[in-house]
Amino acid sequence: MHREEEWRLYESALILEVDPESGSTEPRVEYKTPPEARANQDSSNIFKSGTLSGNLLYTCTSTEVLVFELPEFQIVNYISLPCFNDVHHVVPDSDGNLIVTSTGLDMVVKVSPDGRVLEEWNVLGEDPWSQFSRETDYRKVESTKPHKSHPNFTFQMDGETWVTRLNQRDAICLNDHQRRIEIAAQPPHDGLVRGNDICFTTVDGTVVLVNRGSLQVRETVDLKAINGQEALLGWCRGLLPLNSRTFWVGFTRVRKTNLRENVLWVRNIFREGMTEKPTHLALYDIVEKKCLLEFDLEAHGMNVVFSVFSATTMPVQAEASLLSSAGSAER
Repeated sequence: MHREEEWRLYESALILEVDPESGSTEPRVEYKTPPEARANQDSSNIFKSGTLSGNLLYTCTSTEVLVFELPEFQIVNYISLPCFNDVHHVVPDSDGNLIVTSTGLDMVVKVSPDGRVLEEWNVLGEDPWSQFSRETDYRKVESTKPHKSHPNFTFQMDGETWVTRLNQRDAICLNDHQRRIEIAAQPPHDGLVRGNDICFTTVDGTVVLVNRGSLQVRETVDLKAINGQEALLGWCRGLLPLNSRTFWVGFTRVRKTNLRENVLWVRNIFREGMTEKPTHLALYDIVEKKCLLEFDLEAHGMNVVFSVFSATTMPVQAEASLLSSAGSAER
């Protein structure tokens, strides 16, 4: 029986184009990390969180950054560095450099398009290499858990770089650690600046809206309450705001190992008789507090989801289509 650690569980990294209304799907990318960029032959192949900017899709595996040109999904840039371990997110900055969240090293790294390391931040404000060694190729290290912080997602706001920190339940400015957004409720993921709001998800199933001026939470939307709490929604990550009231949200099925390990947020909400939702996308109206649509991803070979993007930026795509990225097929 195959071990169920996430770093060994997934066979292929996938990007799916889905039309939730018609139910049609089209695999756009199926990818495997080459042997030289992974710890061993059993290492997971998985896309984590990415960024869609114009016709470029920036995404990452645990040890690589890949840039796809749309709509052909041609790889136009590839970077893999020894400091990449359990990479969770990549986003371009205003200068065209890449901001990479190397979760396994509790680090965020600024990298030039040709792969030069320009800047390194430890997300706790420590020396980036006080705990780790510059001499080690961390692509070959299967796991560095437990992490002190576990940074998840980086975003740019007003010329500064921010990152969400799972263990601290917040987001901090890497240019000034005194600037901090307290999420508090549960560990956060995502971090999308939309108008006057910064939109976060938390792992247990909430959308948190923060005023970008005051850096204070202005609204918390409990998706569990909207769904009636009869089912465990899953790990909540992957957010696509369509406008100020409708949001696509991604959920990944909670595996039985998570239940056995008593993951804190799962333990707090799981009740006897509660069913487990499959990995899926859901469309919510946060004003009317309604779930408008759900789409099962497992039926199409995707067992974990990290990012959701609109496919309308691709000229030939139908309006209803989405790109469900960072998913993977389970071994």
